[in-house]
This record gives sequence, structure tokens and C-alpha cells, in this order.
Amino acid sequence: MINYPLSVFILLSLSVFVAGVVRGYSGFGFAMIAAVTLSAGLSPREAVPIILVLDIVTGIWLLPKAWRDVDLKSLSWLAAGAVVGIPVGVQLLSGIPVKPMRITISLVTMAAALMLWYGFSLKKMLRKPGTVATGLVSGILTGSTTIGGPPVILFYLSSPTSAAVSRASLIAFFAGGDLFAFSISIFHGLVTTDILKTAALFLIPLCAGLAVGSRFFVKSQMDARKKILILLMVLSSAALIRALIFG
Repeated sequence: MINYPLSVFILLSLSVFVAGVVRGYSGFGFAMIAAVTLSAGLSPREAVPIILVLDIVTGIWLLPKAWRDVDLKSLSWLAAGAVVGIPVGVQLLSGIPVKPMRITISLVTMAAALMLWYGFSLKKMLRKPGTVATGLVSGILTGSTTIGGPPVILFYLSSPTSAAVSRASLIAFFAGGDLFAFSISIFHGLVTTDILKTAALFLIPLCAGLAVGSRFFVKSQMDARKKILILLMVLSSAALIRALIFG
């Protein structure tokens, strides 16, 4: 188990709590927020598996209640594309300059969120080829840069589905992706007993954050879409700053 000074542990616990609130409310964003602080004091080999384990817990917590709202048709085709795309992205990892890619993804995500804010939307869901292509792009970006969420997030936010369906489908998509990545991490020996013990330290702030975020969503479904778009713009700005500073 990784031992933290008390002050550092409190800071990390607060970060996990905030990330849990965001994930519980919107269905996404946990890894992006948690990575900012956990990656500061840990190597990627330590931070990534810890974040992954905690994100799996968020799926276990949120998915049962959200499952009835999941759009299984779109989700299945997104998943099909992502499963193909992730190995491709991993193969491209050594040849892609990650920093410019992360900056580009952040800027494109921010621009798309602004378009949605000012009224752009799809009149109907994309057909199967477009949905598979979205999942494929998400998988490639996940494997090559670890930032694979924006294409799927924008896919649902621009669709005519309700906030509840978008949130539930995102929860299900990321839960499946987490389990897929977790199996790969185990295969490569990245998930150790110390990693699991360290992740367990943050379960209380995580679950508290998820409970608070879920409660906020239930109370504000009518205006949830605009709040989620604001959140997406904030997160893409944070990801841009992180990419510019840390690469």
C-alpha cells in the first residue's frame, strides 16, 4: 500500500470526492479530475490502475439504477467500434505525438460543446455506420492518448435523447470500457495488491461523492443538459491546461 502524508491524503480524498460528485451527476469525468491530483505524486504505472479501480466502483454503484434508461441499441454499436479501436490505438501509441493530440482533442471538444450550447443538435440518432465510427474513434483515442470519452459524450449530448438516457448510456459505456481496460491491466501485471489496498483508502470519499452527484441529478433533470455542457467545457479547458503544462 502507498503511504501518504496526512495532508496529501486529505487533498487526494477531496479530489476523489469532487470527481465522484461529477461522475454521479453527469455520468462521466471521474478519471479526468482524479488524474490531475493522483498523477501529481504517483507514476502513471501507479496512478492509472488506481483510477481505473475507482472508476469501476463508480460503474458498480451507478449502473443498476441507471440501467433502465440505457439506450442498448446505440451502446452496442459504440462498444463494437471501441473494442476494435482500442488495440489499434495501443499500436499507434509509440508513433503518435501525444501532447499535440491531447491539445487538439481538448480544443475540438470545447468547440463542439460551444456549438451544442448555441443550439446545434441532431434531429435523430446517427445510423449504425456513424455510431460504430464514433465508437471506433473513441477506442483509438483511448488506446493512444487515454482521452477517449469526448466522441461518445458529444454523440449523446447532440442526440435527441433525454438527459437521463444520455447519462445512463455514458455510465454503461464507461463501465464496459473500464472492465475491458482492467482485464488488460491484470494481464500486464499492473494491478497489484498494493494498488488495490491504496484504491480502498478512497472508497469512502468516492461513494459519498457518487451519492451527492446522483441526488443532484435526480433533482435537476430538467436543466441537466446545460449544466453538463458547462461541465464539459470546464473539463476540456482543464485537460488543455494539463496537456500544455505536463504533456
